Amino acid sequence: MSKTDQKPQGKYPGIPATTDGSGGVVWVETAISQSACAFPITPTTSMGVSFAQAAYNGKKNLWGDELVFLEAESEHSSASASEGFALAGGRVSNFTSGQGLILMKEVMYVLSGKRLPVVFNIGARAMTSQSLNIHAGHDDVMGVADVGWGMVFARNAQEATDLNLIARRAAEATDTPFMSIQDGFLTTHTLETILLPEEELMKEYIGSPADKLHTLFDPVAGTMSGVVQNQDSYMRGKIAQRAYYDKLKPALLEASREYARLTGRHYPLVGGYKMEDAEYAIVALGSMAETAEAVVDLMREQHGMKAGVVYPVAFRPFPGAELVEILKNLKGMAIIERLDVAAAENNPLAAEIKAAFSDALMGREGYPKITRVPSIAIGSAGLGSRDIRPGDLIAVYNYIANGKTNYFTLNVDHPTALQLTEEPDIRPQGSFSMRGYSIGGFGSVTTNKVIATVAADLFNVSVQANSLYGSEKKGLPTNYYLTLAPEHIRSHCEMEHVEFVPLNDINALAHGNPFYGLTQGGTVFIQWRHEDPESLWTHVPPHHKDSLREAKAKVFYLDTLKIATEEAPRPDLVIRMQGIVLLGVFLHASPFRVKMGVTDEQLFAGVEKALNKYFGHQSEKVVASNLKCVIRGYKELREMPQELIQNKKGAGLKSAV
Repeated sequence: MSKTDQKPQGKYPGIPATTDGSGGVVWVETAISQSACAFPITPTTSMGVSFAQAAYNGKKNLWGDELVFLEAESEHSSASASEGFALAGGRVSNFTSGQGLILMKEVMYVLSGKRLPVVFNIGARAMTSQSLNIHAGHDDVMGVADVGWGMVFARNAQEATDLNLIARRAAEATDTPFMSIQDGFLTTHTLETILLPEEELMKEYIGSPADKLHTLFDPVAGTMSGVVQNQDSYMRGKIAQRAYYDKLKPALLEASREYARLTGRHYPLVGGYKMEDAEYAIVALGSMAETAEAVVDLMREQHGMKAGVVYPVAFRPFPGAELVEILKNLKGMAIIERLDVAAAENNPLAAEIKAAFSDALMGREGYPKITRVPSIAIGSAGLGSRDIRPGDLIAVYNYIANGKTNYFTLNVDHPTALQLTEEPDIRPQGSFSMRGYSIGGFGSVTTNKVIATVAADLFNVSVQANSLYGSEKKGLPTNYYLTLAPEHIRSHCEMEHVEFVPLNDINALAHGNPFYGLTQGGTVFIQWRHEDPESLWTHVPPHHKDSLREAKAKVFYLDTLKIATEEAPRPDLVIRMQGIVLLGVFLHASPFRVKMGVTDEQLFAGVEKALNKYFGHQSEKVVASNLKCVIRGYKELREMPQELIQNKKGAGLKSAV
């Protein structure tokens, strides 16, 4: 499919924006739906909150219907409320994840049985099958894969936005409910540079609810639905529903072709990258598959391996024939999934693919004719958002190239784990990345989003901003990541190679090495309460000093808390506003400001625009105070002299401002 940094060919090229997968979904749903029924559950809560805010502000959809938001008493109840709204002929959505999705399962059967074309947006999340985890996993969606719904998987924020529309069109064309799925936090909460679909596009592509939907609650032309049936009738009705499912694949293909015609962004049932001559491939769902694309380039350029990636966009209807076609000529493949069903013969995606190859071997109608099956290895990775490194995926390619077919895992201490032997940099050339260390409640996560928004607008670059979200309370350490690049960023993992390391909390020096992966000539910022650089340098442990010397790093420092205390309009904002000072620090350190020839006036105008987006709902005074913090961070930043860094005695030297 087309990347957001390319220029799509179509009537509607899209509106450039910086948002996450949740923001893209809400943009679509508040434009085309009439209602959302939901119960808050991480990581889809922000979708419900944003839709509710739009409804409470009196927003109307594209056909003039005032939005309605209903927060039910549970996820099960929200699914029932969605059922009622759809039965009355309304276009409705829902937002859920994890245990909430499983709690809905009983009602999901009813929704498909009554042929109600709702679309539920899922931030796929690990289940409490070992312990509670609020992060990415595919346990929840695979737990409801048998309810008779269509299922599409997005790899990034752009796809989450577009596939929501494609799923809606296919749902209403087949009277079949759909799940539009993205990875929890890894996509729902990662800011990226995307193209939002225009309102005119959505209006033309989806059509009015009044024209596309019908009510089952019409007293004049009543319809029997949801009745009790005995032995003579139930099976007849159930098997008769196959007529609807026979339409699913053609409807998805039509929806994708029409979307491509209008936007230039194409979504096949099965996507592939460099599969034309591939000998070995990774098959995966969701964001992991996009990280693998960048690894494929490296495997071909540096390892001489004809590697490829395959990612099913549709899981229901399952594209068995299409997968066999794209995989049949391989020597070997690895099917990697974000779950582990240890008691089963295979994990869900692997089981489906093996069944598809079996059908092809037996000559099933519509399947390619084959005489052999490539070797297949099955693995689990990324459970609960456990990091999937580029080096892990290199290990997978080497594993299958050696003819291995045993079950494997990645990035865990276990006998099944493949060993990581290298940690390559798979970012686009010319990237600038930041890995920050902060404390929950310092406002660093929001600051990271503001930086991404400002950078995308001012420097005309692709951005990707995410944080290492945890379930811990405020006051505990947290990490955040940002990359700016001249093209689309495909890696969805914690940043190993970085040009900038800010320490909002100096205590990060006491835990591990925050400077690992810092590029030569990189930049470090340390929150410090004094102006004297020597007082800071004495607090840096000797092994960290060696790391900074080896990297020939530039070290900056500033008392962000002091600035926030002086500028915050209210005492309760001081802690959070010290994080916003970092925006000024980042703009000072980033090379894009100089490369793009952006003046300070242009810089701060862009900052003010972004601050209004995030804080304008509070007050003009809050925006103005945040802007002052940014300007002071930019102008008052102090640099530690290189003489002090390189001089192991480090005495009698003055700071540079």
